[in-house]
Amino acid sequence: MSESLLPHAARRSVLAGGVGGLVAGGLAAWSATASAAGDVDPPVGAHTIVRPFRGPRQAGIVEAPQTYAAFVSLRLARDVEARQLKGLFAVWTDDIERLVEGRAPLTDMEPEMAASPAALTVTVGVGRRVVALAGKSAPEWLGPLPAFPRIDQLEERWSGGDLLLQICAASPTSVAHAQRRLIKAAGPLVTVAWVQRGFREPFTEPGAPMRNLMGQVDGIVQPATHGPDDALLFCGPANSPEWLHGGSGLVIRRIAMNLDVWDRVDLAARENAIGRRTSDGQPLAVQSGSGMNAPADLERTDALGFTVIDPHSHLARSRPVGGTDRFLRRPYSYDDAPQGNEVSNSGLIFVAYAADVAAQFVPVQQRLAESDLLNLWTTPIGSAVFAVLPGALAGESLGEKLFA
Repeated sequence: MSESLLPHAARRSVLAGGVGGLVAGGLAAWSATASAAGDVDPPVGAHTIVRPFRGPRQAGIVEAPQTYAAFVSLRLARDVEARQLKGLFAVWTDDIERLVEGRAPLTDMEPEMAASPAALTVTVGVGRRVVALAGKSAPEWLGPLPAFPRIDQLEERWSGGDLLLQICAASPTSVAHAQRRLIKAAGPLVTVAWVQRGFREPFTEPGAPMRNLMGQVDGIVQPATHGPDDALLFCGPANSPEWLHGGSGLVIRRIAMNLDVWDRVDLAARENAIGRRTSDGQPLAVQSGSGMNAPADLERTDALGFTVIDPHSHLARSRPVGGTDRFLRRPYSYDDAPQGNEVSNSGLIFVAYAADVAAQFVPVQQRLAESDLLNLWTTPIGSAVFAVLPGALAGESLGEKLFA
């Protein structure tokens, strides 16, 4: 029997003692429970878009970002053992596969909530403690980022964690339901460290960059998600242990935006800080062509001899300068309740994927921390790094090689 098909009655024993506790006849229990839990084909409609779950890589990385997201960081209980984690990943595998297909998990008391998956994806990441419990070696980059004292004002409530669930969908209801089911399935093995909820503009072309709450086009410079650039996104023999091949590195930075001060900045100063036109994202000076993807001309000067694109602009500081300092950006905005005399409490959940966080992400972040005009209006208040597990093939559970 596949570990991903967990009978309802066996789930508690799995979390307590691993999948070895499954009893004979489990398939019959699963079949009997499936119909009661709403294990039926979902109706056809706009909200029943299904993104495949099974495959060598997890969903939720290269696909067009959905409108809504929740990033859930979990801390392991002090006495958790490897066999219990293996059981948890087996339970999660079964639950996630059902949820993304519009079928209720076996223990779901609200099975109707799962009928509209709305392009749901759930991407699972692990921290260094999980890897250590599994008895495997972790890549050097798996841990807190280097300190950036000029800009960081990190808060524990938005930082760190042992496990990550990235839950994205075209419906906030689908996100909320999946979040609740998966946390509940983990039972006493975890506590919630933090949850960050974000959103993107829903009325853009699939795969198009979004506008952040500063009004700027965000996430323009991206590596190709297919072909030779795959090596920048997904781990392989050259840069990672075997258990992570097909996985990725995930960085989450919570960036607070001082929009109350930004509101007093005129258009010229805004565009100078970004290095791009606000209207369409095009660089203020281009080598050729037009549009947001036109190559920037960092050498062009104006009538006074100053470069048209400020060398301290966000564009200039964040642009790749080598062959490896590139990564996939998948950001979401957040807009929380303001406090005190604030008009807004908003910002960006900056999400980045890279095969090697130290080689690809850290150099860019160092340049931004040293001299980026946007630092006048933005402050990193949260930071975490996780290793995204490879996908699960038919009959496998997530973390199969990690716990082998």
